[in-house]
Amino acid sequence: MSDDQSAAVGLFKKYLETNRIFKNREVLRHSYRPHILPHRRPQIDQVAAILAPSLRNETPSNILIYGKTGTGKTAVVRYVGSELETAGSHMGTVCRVVHLNCEVIDTQYRVLAQISKTLLGEDETASDKARTHIPMTGWPTDQVYAELKNQLEGMGGVLIIVLDEIDKLVKKSGDETLYNLSRINSDLKKSKVSMIGISNDLSFKDFLDPRVLSSLSEEELVFPPYNAPQLCDILKQRAEIAFLEGVLDEGVIPLCAALAAQEHGDARRALDLLRVSGEIADREEASRVTEAHVKMAQAKIETDSMIECIATLPTQSKVVLYAMLLLDQMGQTIFTSGEVSRIYKEIAPSLDLDILTHRRITDLISELNMLGVINTRVVSRGRYGRTKEMWFDTNTRKIWDVITSDARLSAQGIAERDVQWCRSLFR
Repeated sequence: MSDDQSAAVGLFKKYLETNRIFKNREVLRHSYRPHILPHRRPQIDQVAAILAPSLRNETPSNILIYGKTGTGKTAVVRYVGSELETAGSHMGTVCRVVHLNCEVIDTQYRVLAQISKTLLGEDETASDKARTHIPMTGWPTDQVYAELKNQLEGMGGVLIIVLDEIDKLVKKSGDETLYNLSRINSDLKKSKVSMIGISNDLSFKDFLDPRVLSSLSEEELVFPPYNAPQLCDILKQRAEIAFLEGVLDEGVIPLCAALAAQEHGDARRALDLLRVSGEIADREEASRVTEAHVKMAQAKIETDSMIECIATLPTQSKVVLYAMLLLDQMGQTIFTSGEVSRIYKEIAPSLDLDILTHRRITDLISELNMLGVINTRVVSRGRYGRTKEMWFDTNTRKIWDVITSDARLSAQGIAERDVQWCRSLFR
């Protein structure tokens, strides 16, 4: 590094010059697409067999793919899709794969417009007739749909639409998008369309019209979670590219794999543990990554995800959580939805918030439970009916710190006096 370069990097110089751990840490990111997918050959073959008719210019069956987070669903579909496009170009068949993340593209208009945008961006030879760009907002949906059909007819071939996190689309916008896309082939003569839906939520099918479900789930595949030995193989494959030779202690990869296997066989979790372990060792200027670094990484990942989750909650959810914290602070380790609701209704007016109904408060409690912030259970009170009990599973100190850092809540002077006030309500 020249003197000018050294001066320019300034503050970061020592971190750039003391790297003893990583060769290429990007290999450990979720976005990295490996050329080999260990322990997913059966699933790759199943998806390839279903999509193979595309190469004969025939319409392949629609597919629904399920599996927990980090079981390789997206990686397998992207890999097979890439191979399909390559095979199509060699065989003279037009096969395109459009991959949409429905966590971001979550309305019918956005889905249709993004498909169009992706197709036009890929096809430099498309005719003028097929080159009308659909704006991301502003057109009637039926016009967008009609224009997309025109583009497909102008291009021909087979289009595979991958809807990743399809449950997010259905829960926000209903099943109209899926209904229209599943019927689009009846309006096409020169082009064919097939869909692949990817989800980690089996219950989303409850939101679908039976006709849509029947059409969409022509083929269903379930991806099993990885076990610890399989996760070891995945981590070893990535570690060879990601780390400098000899920097990993022998027990690091097995420990990362074992911890992730406990979390339902999540390969993303295993990769995060390995990457963060290396980053901690790197910042300590250690010469090796040890099992102690893995334990530190585990604590950091759990804490960071919880803090980020709570910090980004809407104000109403934070106030409901604050009501629970007050109950916990006064020594009530298990509390009911009725008790939380009572405190919430005392707090909300002082924050200039609309007071939510008990039903809506219960919904927010369920969301907090789903995020893992609290635990809940429904108990019977005999002739008094059923109620929801809840409790914190972890130390509430960090949750308290995040909640009290919110400007609206900290302005209320959250302190011991609030706990005393809470006690007075339940005397």
